[in-house]
Amino acid sequence: MRKFGLIGRPLAHSASARYFGEKFAREHLHDCSYALYELESIDRFPALLAAEPDLCGVNVTIPYKQAVLPLLERISPEAAAIGAVNCIRRAADGGLEGFNTDIIGLRASLDRLLGDRDPGQALVLGTGGAAQAVQFALAERNIPYALVSRDPARGNYTYDNLPCEAVAESRLIVNASPVGTYPAVDEAPRIPYAYVTPEHCLLDLVYNPPLTRFLDFGRQRGARTLNGEVMFREQAEASWRIWNGLEG
Repeated sequence: MRKFGLIGRPLAHSASARYFGEKFAREHLHDCSYALYELESIDRFPALLAAEPDLCGVNVTIPYKQAVLPLLERISPEAAAIGAVNCIRRAADGGLEGFNTDIIGLRASLDRLLGDRDPGQALVLGTGGAAQAVQFALAERNIPYALVSRDPARGNYTYDNLPCEAVAESRLIVNASPVGTYPAVDEAPRIPYAYVTPEHCLLDLVYNPPLTRFLDFGRQRGARTLNGEVMFREQAEASWRIWNGLEG
């Protein structure tokens, strides 16, 4: 049996096991399984690998996309440039190879959301591993951006000192934080939504629920919106290619 899975904490919101379970059934991959491994600490990852010798690859989610880096023997150039890993392949020699497939999902999401629109500048909510990939994707498109963080040392703004002008002038706003994820579906990033206009595009990396309060507030203001479903599916399929040696 070839085993795959997801490491992170918490994992109650994740659709990964269902997605891959349906994929394996649809494609008659009866020798494959996918499980959720909720780890109290990234320090528990080596013990998981020792206990699961058939574990061929894992996805990585919050809060371990950056914390897992020291445990990897090899990191792809793109993942190294981004500074975060969300896909790990266990090589034949047992070594761990890290990749970033979030960037593939983000490229597809930005293509879908923006089309031929030029947002001018962007506002990124959050500074974790997913936000690292967002920054990389924006830099590829030469879209300047500012970061909003709870930690004043990590962002250009905090949620408490975010100027209304920054929201008004940033025609692309990306929620790269977990705020609003199931089960906390009534939460939304604390930004002045009154300054969102029909010229804005809002991207939420959260896919559960499909319509977050962040996106709902944007829709109420006439903004163009997209949830994290495209990114989720694209990164999942990219992970599958990597696990099967087809990333080239």
